[in-house]
Amino acid sequence: MPEAHRPQLSINVNAIAQLRNRRDLPWPSVTGLARIALDAGAIGVTVHPRPDERHIRRTDCYDLATLLRHDYPGREFNIEGYPSEDFLALVEDIRPDQVTLVPDLPGQSTSDHGWDTTRDADLLRSVIARLKQPQNAINPMFACFSVAPMRVALFIDAEPATARAAAALGADRVELYTGPYGHTFDPDAKMARLDELGATATAAREAGLGVNIGHDLTLENLPELVARAPFVAEASIGHALTADALIHGMAETVRLYRAALTQER
Repeated sequence: MPEAHRPQLSINVNAIAQLRNRRDLPWPSVTGLARIALDAGAIGVTVHPRPDERHIRRTDCYDLATLLRHDYPGREFNIEGYPSEDFLALVEDIRPDQVTLVPDLPGQSTSDHGWDTTRDADLLRSVIARLKQPQNAINPMFACFSVAPMRVALFIDAEPATARAAAALGADRVELYTGPYGHTFDPDAKMARLDELGATATAAREAGLGVNIGHDLTLENLPELVARAPFVAEASIGHALTADALIHGMAETVRLYRAALTQER
């Protein structure tokens, strides 16, 4: 696969934080394992803080931003979440490289659906415009660094019309919810889900959007999806990657996922 079209891996560290939070102890270290993943070639780090802080905490967001800005310039920080006022204040303070807007309810265990871009059009248009406002101030923690404008992605289901609507709302990228593909094992159903994702990725690309993918992606199902949409920009992977790291170690697991993304495994 040509270098310019290689999908990049962003490691989602929510599962690591959730394991840490089972005890009132500082391990496993979210920043420590993020560092290992970045050293192994991950393009960046993804977090999805939720109001109850059951896994990623606000303090983790600041710690990871500091790690990336100080030690890994050029790597990316992606913060996902529902655009509540608290969430927007957090990302406006940290100013990650990418903000992925997700339609989660506060009590959801994980994301399980994309935006309704018709029903939520006014909210999304307003939030996207707000996130793209020129920067007025920089958090003193990061004052010595140049902070680029935030990229905005919308989490969507595999529906081509929704991808086109995301472009009309001002998004820069979409993240395709790949859960229905990832947890389907019937061959015919899996092919149908793959066709839906491929059509949606193509529609997004034709609308001028970048394409991210995420949810229930594994070493086994990544190559077929990337073959269908080789222009995918980024895969955000957490649960399966963390599980595999228990077997292979974090550095080797990152290498395996990068190889799966580039169909070199």
